[in-house]
Amino acid sequence: MRVHVVSDVHGNAEALRRAGDGADALLVLGDLVDFVDYHDPAGGILGHVLGPQVSARFGQLRAAGRPGELVAYVREQWAARPDAGVLGEEAVREQYTVLFAALTAPTFAIPGNVDLPRLWPEFTRPGLSLPDGRVAEIGGLRVGFVGGAPLPPGREPHRGGPWYPHVLRAEDYAAAVDGLGPVDLLCSHVPPAVPELAYDVVARRAEASAPALLAKVHRDRPRAALHGHVHQPLAARVRVGRTECVNVGHFQRTGVPYVLRW
Repeated sequence: MRVHVVSDVHGNAEALRRAGDGADALLVLGDLVDFVDYHDPAGGILGHVLGPQVSARFGQLRAAGRPGELVAYVREQWAARPDAGVLGEEAVREQYTVLFAALTAPTFAIPGNVDLPRLWPEFTRPGLSLPDGRVAEIGGLRVGFVGGAPLPPGREPHRGGPWYPHVLRAEDYAAAVDGLGPVDLLCSHVPPAVPELAYDVVARRAEASAPALLAKVHRDRPRAALHGHVHQPLAARVRVGRTECVNVGHFQRTGVPYVLRW
Protein backbone atom coordinates (compact mmCIF):
# COMPACT_ATOMS: atom_id res chain seq x y z
CA MET A 1 0.00 0.00 0.00
CA ARG A 2 1.33 3.43 -0.95
CA VAL A 3 -0.33 6.56 0.48
CA HIS A 4 0.62 10.19 -0.20
CA VAL A 5 -0.05 12.83 2.45
CA VAL A 6 -0.13 16.63 2.04
CA SER A 7 -1.05 19.57 4.22
CA ASP A 8 -1.10 23.36 3.93
CA VAL A 9 -1.85 23.41 0.22
CA HIS A 10 -2.77 27.11 0.40
CA GLY A 11 -3.96 27.38 -3.17
CA ASN A 12 -1.26 25.34 -4.94
CA ALA A 13 -3.64 23.51 -7.27
CA GLU A 14 -0.96 22.81 -9.86
CA ALA A 15 1.08 20.67 -7.45
CA LEU A 16 -2.09 19.18 -5.96
CA ARG A 17 -3.02 17.71 -9.35
CA ARG A 18 0.16 15.61 -9.18
CA ALA A 19 0.07 14.84 -5.45
CA GLY A 20 -1.68 11.49 -5.86
CA ASP A 21 0.40 10.23 -8.79
CA GLY A 22 1.47 6.65 -8.13
CA ALA A 23 -0.46 6.43 -4.83
CA ASP A 24 -3.29 4.14 -3.79
CA ALA A 25 -4.81 7.01 -1.78
CA LEU A 26 -4.20 10.69 -1.06
CA LEU A 27 -4.66 12.22 2.39
CA VAL A 28 -5.12 16.00 2.63
CA LEU A 29 -4.67 17.37 6.15
CA GLY A 30 -6.13 20.82 5.75
CA ASP A 31 -5.59 24.43 4.75
CA LEU A 32 -6.55 24.18 1.10
CA VAL A 33 -7.43 27.87 1.07
CA ASP A 34 -4.77 30.51 0.52
CA PHE A 35 -6.03 33.10 3.00
CA VAL A 36 -2.88 35.23 3.36
CA ASP A 37 -0.05 34.82 0.87
CA TYR A 38 3.06 35.86 2.80
CA HIS A 39 5.17 35.72 -0.37
CA ASP A 40 2.77 37.75 -2.56
CA PRO A 41 0.63 40.31 -0.67
CA ALA A 42 -1.65 40.69 -3.70
CA GLY A 43 -2.48 36.98 -3.54
CA GLY A 44 -4.66 35.09 -1.11
CA ILE A 45 -8.17 35.90 0.08
CA LEU A 46 -7.06 38.87 2.18
CA GLY A 47 -5.09 40.47 -0.63
CA HIS A 48 -7.92 39.83 -3.09
CA VAL A 49 -10.66 41.33 -0.90
CA LEU A 50 -8.89 43.98 1.19
CA GLY A 51 -5.83 44.73 -0.91
CA PRO A 52 -2.08 43.98 -0.79
CA GLN A 53 -1.30 46.67 1.80
CA VAL A 54 -3.66 45.05 4.29
CA SER A 55 -2.23 41.62 3.51
CA ALA A 56 1.35 42.85 3.96
CA ARG A 57 0.47 44.52 7.27
CA PHE A 58 -1.19 41.29 8.41
CA GLY A 59 2.09 39.46 7.86
CA GLN A 60 4.03 42.09 9.77
CA LEU A 61 1.69 41.99 12.76
CA ARG A 62 1.58 38.21 12.81
CA ALA A 63 5.37 38.14 13.02
CA ALA A 64 5.96 41.02 15.43
CA GLY A 65 2.67 42.52 16.59
CA ARG A 66 1.69 43.10 20.19
CA PRO A 67 -0.86 40.73 21.79
CA GLY A 68 -4.30 41.38 20.33
CA GLU A 69 -3.02 43.86 17.75
CA LEU A 70 -3.46 41.54 14.77
CA VAL A 71 -7.04 40.60 15.67
CA ALA A 72 -8.00 44.24 16.19
CA TYR A 73 -6.43 45.26 12.90
CA VAL A 74 -8.18 42.57 10.89
CA ARG A 75 -11.57 43.33 12.43
CA GLU A 76 -11.12 47.01 11.66
CA GLN A 77 -10.24 46.29 8.02
CA TRP A 78 -13.13 43.87 7.52
CA ALA A 79 -15.53 46.38 9.07
CA ALA A 80 -14.41 49.03 6.57
CA ARG A 81 -15.74 46.89 3.70
CA PRO A 82 -19.49 46.21 4.12
CA ASP A 83 -19.36 43.69 1.25
CA ALA A 84 -16.24 41.92 2.55
CA GLY A 85 -18.12 38.85 3.72
CA VAL A 86 -19.74 38.26 0.33
CA LEU A 87 -16.53 38.92 -1.56
CA GLY A 88 -14.53 36.69 0.77
CA GLU A 89 -16.90 33.75 0.42
CA GLU A 90 -16.97 34.16 -3.36
CA ALA A 91 -13.17 34.10 -3.42
CA VAL A 92 -13.09 30.97 -1.25
CA ARG A 93 -15.57 29.20 -3.53
CA GLU A 94 -13.45 30.12 -6.55
CA GLN A 95 -10.39 28.58 -4.89
CA TYR A 96 -12.28 25.47 -3.79
CA THR A 97 -13.70 24.94 -7.28
CA VAL A 98 -10.17 24.66 -8.64
CA LEU A 99 -8.65 22.81 -5.67
CA PHE A 100 -11.29 20.12 -5.25
CA ALA A 101 -11.25 19.51 -9.01
CA ALA A 102 -7.50 18.88 -8.71
CA LEU A 103 -7.91 16.02 -6.23
CA THR A 104 -7.40 12.51 -7.52
CA ALA A 105 -9.41 9.51 -6.33
CA PRO A 106 -9.49 8.18 -3.76
CA THR A 107 -8.85 11.21 -1.55
CA PHE A 108 -9.51 11.67 2.17
CA ALA A 109 -9.55 15.37 3.13
CA ILE A 110 -10.03 17.27 6.39
CA PRO A 111 -10.16 21.05 6.94
CA GLY A 112 -7.45 23.16 8.49
CA ASN A 113 -7.82 26.29 10.55
CA VAL A 114 -8.16 28.62 7.53
CA ASP A 115 -10.69 26.46 5.68
CA LEU A 116 -14.47 26.94 5.57
CA PRO A 117 -15.74 23.37 6.12
CA ARG A 118 -19.38 24.45 5.84
CA LEU A 119 -18.75 24.89 2.11
CA TRP A 120 -17.11 21.51 1.58
CA PRO A 121 -20.34 19.50 1.00
CA GLU A 122 -20.83 21.56 -2.17
CA PHE A 123 -17.76 19.87 -3.66
CA THR A 124 -18.37 16.22 -2.74
CA ARG A 125 -18.11 13.65 -5.52
CA PRO A 126 -17.33 9.94 -5.93
CA GLY A 127 -13.84 9.11 -4.71
CA LEU A 128 -13.69 12.03 -2.27
CA SER A 129 -14.21 11.30 1.43
CA LEU A 130 -14.54 13.98 4.12
CA PRO A 131 -13.75 11.97 7.27
CA ASP A 132 -13.26 14.76 9.84
CA GLY A 133 -13.90 13.30 13.29
CA ARG A 134 -14.16 9.76 11.95
CA VAL A 135 -12.10 6.66 11.24
CA ALA A 136 -11.59 5.32 7.73
CA GLU A 137 -10.13 1.94 6.87
CA ILE A 138 -7.35 2.40 4.32
CA GLY A 139 -5.34 -0.59 3.20
CA GLY A 140 -6.39 -2.57 6.25
CA LEU A 141 -5.39 0.12 8.77
CA ARG A 142 -7.66 2.23 10.94
CA VAL A 143 -6.90 5.87 10.12
CA GLY A 144 -8.38 8.53 12.40
CA PHE A 145 -8.91 12.11 11.23
CA VAL A 146 -9.37 15.34 13.21
CA GLY A 147 -9.46 18.71 11.41
CA GLY A 148 -9.33 22.31 12.56
CA ALA A 149 -7.38 23.66 15.49
CA PRO A 150 -8.14 23.74 19.24
CA LEU A 151 -8.31 26.96 21.20
CA PRO A 152 -6.56 27.27 24.58
CA PRO A 153 -8.73 26.05 27.47
CA GLY A 154 -11.37 28.59 28.46
CA ARG A 155 -11.35 30.39 25.10
CA GLU A 156 -14.49 30.53 22.95
CA PRO A 157 -14.52 30.65 19.14
CA HIS A 158 -15.26 34.07 17.68
CA ARG A 159 -18.02 33.61 15.11
CA GLY A 160 -18.78 37.25 14.32
CA GLY A 161 -17.62 39.17 11.30
CA PRO A 162 -17.18 38.17 7.67
CA TRP A 163 -14.32 35.73 8.27
CA TYR A 164 -13.40 33.48 11.15
CA PRO A 165 -10.96 30.58 11.40
CA HIS A 166 -11.98 26.95 11.85
CA VAL A 167 -11.12 26.63 15.53
CA LEU A 168 -12.84 24.60 18.25
CA ARG A 169 -13.22 24.85 22.00
CA ALA A 170 -10.51 22.79 23.69
CA GLU A 171 -13.02 20.37 25.18
CA ASP A 172 -14.83 19.89 21.85
CA TYR A 173 -11.57 19.15 20.08
CA ALA A 174 -10.56 16.68 22.80
CA ALA A 175 -13.95 14.96 22.50
CA ALA A 176 -13.44 14.58 18.75
CA VAL A 177 -10.02 13.01 19.30
CA ASP A 178 -11.27 10.66 22.02
CA GLY A 179 -14.27 9.69 19.90
CA LEU A 180 -12.05 8.08 17.29
CA GLY A 181 -11.20 5.09 19.44
CA PRO A 182 -7.99 3.12 18.78
CA VAL A 183 -6.29 3.93 15.46
CA ASP A 184 -3.23 2.73 13.57
CA LEU A 185 -2.60 6.15 12.03
CA LEU A 186 -3.61 9.47 13.59
CA CYS A 187 -4.09 12.30 11.06
CA SER A 188 -4.71 15.90 12.12
CA HIS A 189 -4.11 19.41 10.89
CA VAL A 190 -2.29 20.65 14.00
CA PRO A 191 0.52 18.73 15.72
CA PRO A 192 0.38 16.97 19.07
CA ALA A 193 1.48 19.31 21.86
CA VAL A 194 5.20 18.61 21.51
CA PRO A 195 7.20 21.87 21.69
CA GLU A 196 9.63 20.94 18.91
CA LEU A 197 6.75 20.15 16.55
CA ALA A 198 4.74 23.29 17.38
CA TYR A 199 7.52 25.90 17.21
CA ASP A 200 7.93 27.78 13.91
CA VAL A 201 11.52 28.98 13.51
CA VAL A 202 10.64 31.73 11.02
CA ALA A 203 7.61 33.12 12.84
CA ARG A 204 9.58 32.59 16.09
CA ARG A 205 6.54 31.43 17.98
CA ALA A 206 4.69 28.29 18.99
CA GLU A 207 1.74 27.62 16.71
CA ALA A 208 -1.46 25.89 17.78
CA SER A 209 -1.01 22.31 18.93
CA ALA A 210 -3.24 19.79 20.68
CA PRO A 211 -2.67 18.23 24.12
CA ALA A 212 -5.52 15.83 23.28
CA LEU A 213 -3.53 14.44 20.35
CA LEU A 214 -0.45 13.94 22.53
CA ALA A 215 -2.55 12.18 25.17
CA LYS A 216 -3.95 9.86 22.50
CA VAL A 217 -0.46 9.08 21.22
CA HIS A 218 0.61 8.13 24.75
CA ARG A 219 -2.54 6.09 25.34
CA ASP A 220 -3.08 4.28 22.04
CA ARG A 221 0.45 4.25 20.60
CA PRO A 222 -0.47 4.47 16.90
CA ARG A 223 2.17 3.68 14.29
CA ALA A 224 2.34 7.34 13.24
CA ALA A 225 0.75 10.71 13.95
CA LEU A 226 0.75 12.90 10.84
CA HIS A 227 0.05 16.63 10.76
CA GLY A 228 0.84 19.94 9.08
CA HIS A 229 0.02 23.53 10.18
CA VAL A 230 3.55 24.56 11.25
CA HIS A 231 5.24 25.75 8.07
CA GLN A 232 8.85 25.90 9.30
CA PRO A 233 8.99 23.57 12.32
CA LEU A 234 11.89 23.33 14.71
CA ALA A 235 11.62 19.55 14.25
CA ALA A 236 9.80 17.89 11.35
CA ARG A 237 9.53 14.60 13.22
CA VAL A 238 9.69 13.48 16.83
CA ARG A 239 9.28 9.97 18.21
CA VAL A 240 6.92 9.70 21.19
CA GLY A 241 7.16 6.17 22.53
CA ARG A 242 6.61 3.90 19.55
CA THR A 243 4.79 6.61 17.55
CA GLU A 244 6.55 8.62 14.86
CA CYS A 245 5.04 12.13 14.88
CA VAL A 246 5.65 13.70 11.46
CA ASN A 247 5.01 17.12 9.94
CA VAL A 248 4.22 16.15 6.33
CA GLY A 249 5.45 19.50 5.03
CA HIS A 250 4.33 22.90 3.77
CA PHE A 251 2.91 21.66 0.47
CA GLN A 252 2.28 25.13 -0.97
CA ARG A 253 6.04 25.69 -1.10
CA THR A 254 7.45 22.18 -1.56
CA GLY A 255 4.85 20.65 -3.90
CA VAL A 256 6.05 17.24 -2.69
CA PRO A 257 3.80 14.81 -0.78
CA TYR A 258 4.94 12.77 2.20
CA VAL A 259 4.95 9.07 1.27
CA LEU A 260 3.76 6.22 3.47
CA ARG A 261 4.11 2.53 2.59
CA TRP A 262 2.86 -0.58 4.34
